[in-house]
Amino acid sequence: MTGLPDLTPAKAALERGRGVVIVGPPAVEQARVLWDLLPQERAAEAPTPATVIVTGDQGCAVEWAHAAPAGISVHPVTGLDRTIRLLGEGEDRIDILAGTPGDLTALAARTALKLESISTVVLAWPETIVGSPEADSLDTLLTQMPRARRIILSWNPAALEPLLERHAPRPHVVGDLPLDADGRPPRPAGPARFAVIPRERRSAATREVLDALNRPDVFLWTVGTPCPDHADAVLCLDLPTHAELQTLSASGPPVLLVSPGQVQYLRSIAAPLTALALPAAAKLARTAGETVRAEVVTRLEAGHLESEMAVLEPLFARYDPVEVAAAILALRRERTLPLPVATTTASAAPPSAPASEFTKLFVSVGKKDRAGAKDLVGALTREIGLAREQIGRIVVRDTFSIVEIVPAAAERAVQGLSATTIRSRRVQARPYREA
Repeated sequence: MTGLPDLTPAKAALERGRGVVIVGPPAVEQARVLWDLLPQERAAEAPTPATVIVTGDQGCAVEWAHAAPAGISVHPVTGLDRTIRLLGEGEDRIDILAGTPGDLTALAARTALKLESISTVVLAWPETIVGSPEADSLDTLLTQMPRARRIILSWNPAALEPLLERHAPRPHVVGDLPLDADGRPPRPAGPARFAVIPRERRSAATREVLDALNRPDVFLWTVGTPCPDHADAVLCLDLPTHAELQTLSASGPPVLLVSPGQVQYLRSIAAPLTALALPAAAKLARTAGETVRAEVVTRLEAGHLESEMAVLEPLFARYDPVEVAAAILALRRERTLPLPVATTTASAAPPSAPASEFTKLFVSVGKKDRAGAKDLVGALTREIGLAREQIGRIVVRDTFSIVEIVPAAAERAVQGLSATTIRSRRVQARPYREA
């Protein structure tokens, strides 16, 4: 939000147990109004932080830690074991815990985070969570904190009506709803180009973007900066609102630098939207920067990806390479369909390990527990730390599942699964014995 509104009604609504919705673009550095609504003090004897910020990804959680005012300690959950150690030691004061629904739920399941002690929960632009695999974890998390005050940051509250009805009915709204004069969602402000660049790389990448634009008059826009009458291009270093983007478009063709979690918002305010081709785009597409896991790096180093690159090349003209890499990872995690590759024998990827190289584990959750293969893969990779190539076929039955693991990681998987929770149920794992 660009202004600082009167928060007296919002504070009163929170005191009466009502939720508060703060309308604005999904930019942590522009949500300064939030800090004035959070509790300023926490009892010294409180066992855990009094506030949690629920984010769509770990990168956003890190941004909250960087944006916190002096005197407020925000810990981003980027590693469960380290967070559990810090919470258990209690030596470093943590005022606010920021993390994804899955990570926060995992901390609660391992009793490191005591949800009954949380007094305020902030949902940081849950539009990116609703409809994703994290949605169930978010519902579970909020259900276990029925008395915690709700503060929701949102760029489109209308899209959150089912969530608000369940967990924050009739909230007080701060800011202007994204509606036109007829009370309908506004049409996109116009065309724009964008590049996905994490906030921490923004300063260093600006020169690269200017080189790619190669225009004599590029105006660098930040929130609150008046726009010129004309420019060859407008480079947005901050995230504009719909109205601000309309004004910027009148000055010159807008180009926006966004984080991965901001692309969905950008598609709601700009159309057509085109990825800006940067000199390092090919490298970003191959390595996906810091977002890919070790298994992807290993496969890249193995080479022979010519056929896959031929399939993906047409997408780079329409989407940012980081988006393409993220979509590929999502498809692989869902484990529903094989990825399409061009027909060739010379550059075919190495085959997966044969079934004889895996050992089977029995896991005590199944379809009746609403568990799926992606839940098991998520527990094995995110919470236990296994690489994706160490996991084989997963068969989910009514009351249990059978998971194939490479023998070298089987004992670690059994111990890790037996210490975790899937779909709010404590898991038991052991070697599978054929009937």
